[in-house]
Amino acid sequence: MSERVLVAKVGLDGHDRGIKVVARILRDAGMEVVYTGLFQTPESVAVAAVQEDVDVVGLSMLSGAHLTLAPLVVAALRERDSNIPVVVGGIVPGNDVDDLKAAGIAAVFGPGASDEEIIRVIRSLVSPVE
Repeated sequence: MSERVLVAKVGLDGHDRGIKVVARILRDAGMEVVYTGLFQTPESVAVAAVQEDVDVVGLSMLSGAHLTLAPLVVAALRERDSNIPVVVGGIVPGNDVDDLKAAGIAAVFGPGASDEEIIRVIRSLVSPVE
């Protein structure tokens, strides 16, 4: 089974080089990747995730709006009776990580996260080791 991952840029952040690199890393690891493009709303990400029947949603956050937008994506998914895990990558201060996890974010990847770590965490979210 190949993991299906939706990657998205939420809000007004127009920096997309990092998310394109991560999409390629995931694809090269054998995952199917859906990229929704720039300037998405939390609702549009949730709708696409449910429609595409993905296993994980990955958000790239570089604008500083992670504490606002990422929890809104989780809420929009839950409103649609979806428990798809959401991960965040980008510029996230260390003291915000616990707040994001408390808001339902499954994992946070900061600058310097390795390809192997990202792949391992996503796979563990799709097929947790018992």
